[in-house]
Amino acid sequence: MQVYSHDAAHTVVEPYHLNTLYLLSALCLILMTLSLGTQPLYLRSELGISAARAGAINANIMVVGETLELIVAGLVGYLSDRLGRKRIMVQGFLLAAVGASVAPFSAVLAGWFGVGGLTIYYMARMLMAVGIGAVWPQLWAIGGDYSDHGSRARLMGNSAFMMALGKTLVYAVLMQIPPKGGIVLTMLLVAVAAFAGAKLAESRMIDAGVKLQQPSVPWGRIRRLLADNPRLRLSFAAGFLARSDMVITALFLMLWCVYFAERAGVTREAAAAHGGMLIGLAGLVVMVSIPLWKIAIERFGRVAAIAASVALSGVGFVMIGFVANPFESFIMLPVAIAALGQAGCFLTPSILAVDVTPPDIRGSVLGAFAVVGGVGQVFFIQSGGILYDVVGPAGPFVFIGLANLIVTAYAVSMMDLGAEVRPS
Repeated sequence: MQVYSHDAAHTVVEPYHLNTLYLLSALCLILMTLSLGTQPLYLRSELGISAARAGAINANIMVVGETLELIVAGLVGYLSDRLGRKRIMVQGFLLAAVGASVAPFSAVLAGWFGVGGLTIYYMARMLMAVGIGAVWPQLWAIGGDYSDHGSRARLMGNSAFMMALGKTLVYAVLMQIPPKGGIVLTMLLVAVAAFAGAKLAESRMIDAGVKLQQPSVPWGRIRRLLADNPRLRLSFAAGFLARSDMVITALFLMLWCVYFAERAGVTREAAAAHGGMLIGLAGLVVMVSIPLWKIAIERFGRVAAIAASVALSGVGFVMIGFVANPFESFIMLPVAIAALGQAGCFLTPSILAVDVTPPDIRGSVLGAFAVVGGVGQVFFIQSGGILYDVVGPAGPFVFIGLANLIVTAYAVSMMDLGAEVRPS
């Protein structure tokens, strides 16, 4: 039997708390996306990674980082139920800021310490991964704490909108800096975003969730909840794909553009800017479509919205497989279709998971949800890196597209389960 602290029940959530949550959501995505977007160009230009090794090395960095991130996410989910979300978020942002401050100087530090620049870069990215693993699940958990079933799609949709805005700013604006200001200056903006997130979380956020006093992770309750609730299983299945969809777009589109530059007759910096434009387009579509997904979720339900979103993602990614040149204008169509689906995949599974989870173990369940998403990201990035090197640039996109279509069939099969439960 669990014992709860009800101190948070008397906490008043003010509008500025919500606005701070939205701003932190944008900063978190800037932190995540800009570090990812600058990686191929930094490894190519500053560390001299060859085209033959690019796919595997870029994927391996992401896989190792994601493995750390998912371990941390699973742990801090329970800790946030016990200690509160705010403390975890502040410390996560600070740790990510340290890693982001080191990463741009990996080549310089390598000469000082007599080790490879790639080794330093790996270490810096791992620090960032641990920090992000602490921050990321708290954004959704706080969104659940600050809302009920009726307001949840709107509040968490606003948070997702700001995440999409942060991602769009990275690729449409910040990734245009390298040709003029250089890659190091661009990467330092990641540290700025992380330090700003820590300061805002410390000064402008409150904890409003019921705290769990159980002295151990409630694995038994989580397992029973998954076994008894098919909607939670669907949210986890869609979550397995959701983060992978975003990273596949960001990493492999940028990688494709940078290493196709010579064949297209453009500089690497210009190619990175073009890749940033494409991913900025995807972010813009996600941002613009999130209000529509909020309406769809409220009108048609969470399950139907998941089915539609993974279907659109699947079709868009498979279509990218038919593109031979990333500098062709046609590529914008499948990128936009995939992004339209990504918006729903990004938002709806988290809302559904919060809906069906008891408030006292919300952080623990969302920590497990983040772990599942991390495992999916590791799997699809590692597989995508191999497919990129062996099959070609289209391989990662077709693979993740087919996976989305499989989950579409699963979601459609669940649409006859009746009315959705409506817990607070």
